[in-house]
Amino acid sequence: MPLPTSPVIRRARLGAELRQLRRRESLTLEQVCDRLGWASTSKLSRIELGQSRPDLADVLDLLDVYKVPTPAREALIVIARDAATSRGWWKTLGEMSERQRTYAELEAGAADIVEYQPSVVPGLLQTPAYARVLVTAGAQLTPEVDVEAEVRARALRQEVLRRAYPPRYTAVLAEAVCDPGDLPVAVWREQLRHLVAVTGLSHVTVRLLPRGAAGGGLHPLTPYSCYAFPDPADPRTVMLEALTTDVRLATVLDVGRYERMTAALLAAALSPEETVTVLARRVGE
Repeated sequence: MPLPTSPVIRRARLGAELRQLRRRESLTLEQVCDRLGWASTSKLSRIELGQSRPDLADVLDLLDVYKVPTPAREALIVIARDAATSRGWWKTLGEMSERQRTYAELEAGAADIVEYQPSVVPGLLQTPAYARVLVTAGAQLTPEVDVEAEVRARALRQEVLRRAYPPRYTAVLAEAVCDPGDLPVAVWREQLRHLVAVTGLSHVTVRLLPRGAAGGGLHPLTPYSCYAFPDPADPRTVMLEALTTDVRLATVLDVGRYERMTAALLAAALSPEETVTVLARRVGE
């Protein structure tokens, strides 16, 4: 059975390949668009930047312009189909916000996911009740948000951890994540129990970072997630989570820095077994 792919990453891969082919032919954006009769360069620019779902007919036209030979052409057509896919469970993403959709598409095609969270449980591990409390609080800043749709979106994303070929998933949680704050006791106890239960999945690991511990003095300023994919040619990716938007990093330099930071955090964190012990004790408290 073929492993799933991530449309957002395949779009980025396709765009980079097409940009490289155009430059190899020493063509400008304007020259390519003139040959194809496209009204402006914005369409080609968005394809090259991976910002839009490509139309397969447009990709075939571009491959003709760049004189791509058959073996390479067929490989790029496969990538283009993955980049434009609406098959499978992606059809159910319609009610997701754009931010949730981006994470869902990255998670769907990942082989490895590592997340760092300094204050809240990551979306892939949230119970519906816990998610509802967080989304409701966030709605104070974005009143237009559909709380129940966002809660359902998190539940849908979590299916990736229980599919036939799930990604290896590691969550590094600062100890502050274990503080209930203003959460209702029943909601918090259910969430802690869920964290303990999900570690029973062989591909899921949860690691707590004790207060005062940091990876060699490294202190991440924001939550972030690292993604690696089955096809090594697909760019490893980091997502930084901010208040109103997220930043996607895919350069070798940027991703390498976050992977080194992750290694340092994991070295400072409790072991998986110690983490489960602490979480179980918190449930009792």
